[in-house]
Amino acid sequence: MTTLASAEHKPRAWETVKRGLDLSPELRAGALVTLLLALLTTAGRVVVPVVVQRITDDALQAPGGPDTGLVYRYLAIAAAVVVLTAATAYVVNVRLFTAAEGGLATLRVTAFRHIHDLSVLTQNAERRGSMVSRVTSDVDTISQFVQFGGIMLIVSLGQITLATALMIWYSPILAAVTWGCFIPLVIGVRRMQRSLGVAYAAVRERVGDLLAAVSESVVGASTIRSFGVEDRTAARLDEAIEGHRRAATTAHIRSSAAFAAGQFVGGITLAVVLVVGTLLGANGRMTLGELLAYLFLVGLFTMPVQQATEIFNELQNAVAGWRRVLEVVDTPADVADPGVTGVDLPRGAIRVDFDAVGFAYPGGEPVLHEVTEHIGPRSRIAVVGETGSGKSTFAKLLTRLMDPSTGMVRLDDVDIREVRFASLRERVAMVPQEGFLFDDTVLANIRFGAAIDRARVELAMTELGLDHWVAGLPAGLDTPVGQRGEAMSAGERQLVALARAYLADPDLLVLDEATSAVDPATEVRIQRALDSLSRGRTSITIAHRISTAQAADEVIVMDRGRVVQRGPHGRLVTEPGPYAALHASWVANQQGG
Repeated sequence: MTTLASAEHKPRAWETVKRGLDLSPELRAGALVTLLLALLTTAGRVVVPVVVQRITDDALQAPGGPDTGLVYRYLAIAAAVVVLTAATAYVVNVRLFTAAEGGLATLRVTAFRHIHDLSVLTQNAERRGSMVSRVTSDVDTISQFVQFGGIMLIVSLGQITLATALMIWYSPILAAVTWGCFIPLVIGVRRMQRSLGVAYAAVRERVGDLLAAVSESVVGASTIRSFGVEDRTAARLDEAIEGHRRAATTAHIRSSAAFAAGQFVGGITLAVVLVVGTLLGANGRMTLGELLAYLFLVGLFTMPVQQATEIFNELQNAVAGWRRVLEVVDTPADVADPGVTGVDLPRGAIRVDFDAVGFAYPGGEPVLHEVTEHIGPRSRIAVVGETGSGKSTFAKLLTRLMDPSTGMVRLDDVDIREVRFASLRERVAMVPQEGFLFDDTVLANIRFGAAIDRARVELAMTELGLDHWVAGLPAGLDTPVGQRGEAMSAGERQLVALARAYLADPDLLVLDEATSAVDPATEVRIQRALDSLSRGRTSITIAHRISTAQAADEVIVMDRGRVVQRGPHGRLVTEPGPYAALHASWVANQQGG
């Protein structure tokens, strides 16, 4: 089994961001134009200090007294620049939000589709809530950074660069003083990034644990109540919530420390600049306007530096989310679609061959041993055996939910691993023991797998002998089934699953005992539907009841991962062996009931 990809040596933050951008090309589309507009927005912000300096030195301190006309002209220029800056900022944000949503939608689709390419074993190795969090909340953290942190980072860096250039132009000495105050902060923040990265990675993991615990509690609510384990479940939830609280608190404390350091250094810098600037002014090395402009520039410089520390914190959170999403995308699809190089099987009843097939779950003993069986087209086969004998594994290999560890499963002489998924899903259908229904109507669930009109569904229900059952439903085919089909009984959910398989029109039907937990009346309906469904097709039923095996052409008996008997029910029941023992036990239970 393949588990979700994770490396002991995680890629650096910039490597993760680069990889993420490669998977979301929309984030780069038009990025140059957006960057230029962002820089134009930034340039507009440094106009105000220049205007302040000009008004102070050229207009207010004009040789003949204050020049109000010049003041108005400078103010008009400043107002025009502010309006232009606001307009460009709006355009930048719209472009960035559009690109971000497009790129992250692509990332979500890529991750979701890849999850469906992973085997059942790989999916089951990760708690469902945690898996969902990787393509929901983890992507949301990326979205927040790209939409807000990304543009702020660009603007902040541009603003720092332009402010530094103007500060050097006004006073190289004060520029050196300003940077001298901030260099220790820059070095310290850089060192803190590693610690923040670890902290935010822990937050993303705890979010996954929390969602997993919540989803299990909601889905299993009836089981929790029936067994009276509300307190134990609440304790598990409390533990997950507390784990998330601790991780989030640790991350925020470290983030706040970095931000507070920026605030402190910013205040110290302003005080030092004011003292040194006043001394320079007193010595005639700066005019009053230049000093005022420089103080404005210090504000423009310190604000983005402080914001940059916060943005880098958000970046660490986003990188942690990006890594978790990339772990999904980078997980090899162990049950991979051969794609265009694969084989399309022709229509017609399928012949099945197991050639020395063996299978072992990760870290466990083999559950199938050298299974070699031939199943002819249009055969009706029942597979029976004690719990753990390998029946379900046999079925999963037939539908390629898993691949054999050794040997080969062939359909019409073609290795099942060489059959394109589209062709395999068209030719082979599996009806599980508990048919999964979506929160919609009976009609929508029946035609879930194909675009089929209502009239065809109604005809199919008649052909399956289920028209009277449909007529008895509150709203017929338009009856809502509820979340996970909970508004219907287990037997009714099974009837919907059978109708869905019938309309899929497969050539090989794999059934996991459809009548194992239903009332007698529903069992009769299901059995009649099964007879119609399996007619003319190759059908293999994982039988939990001997009564199901009686109706099959042949019975395959499994014991501890091996096929120990095979033949028609009538012969096997008279021969000494596991099947006769199973039959005797079943008869005794029936008589006892």
